[in-house]
Amino acid sequence: QVQLVESGGGLVQPGGSLRLSCAASGSIFSISNMGWFRQVPGNQRELVADISRSGTTNYADSVKGRFTISRDNAKDTVYLQRISLTPEDTAVYYCRVIVSPRIYWGQGTQVTVSS
Repeated sequence: QVQLVESGGGLVQPGGSLRLSCAASGSIFSISNMGWFRQVPGNQRELVADISRSGTTNYADSVKGRFTISRDNAKDTVYLQRISLTPEDTAVYYCRVIVSPRIYWGQGTQVTVSS
């Protein structure tokens, strides 16, 4: 089993910044892909960004230039640095980790962008 602990969510003003963290623990041999998704009530969960073990990144068009994903393989942790936040970034953010062939999800952390 793999456990994921997310942190860093909360309330932020428009234009502000936040960093999310997701630490994996448990029966980990090798994590391949790590990523962040987000979901707004009534909508499907959507990819925000992901990163391979070698560091190749992939971003949703809506966050390119504002969000940066990174990972620390020694700590089995993935980060999502976000700047210039807008109310449209308000959502529950979920960490996803692939330890082939299984996929694991975090419990989600609420991010609210509001003045």
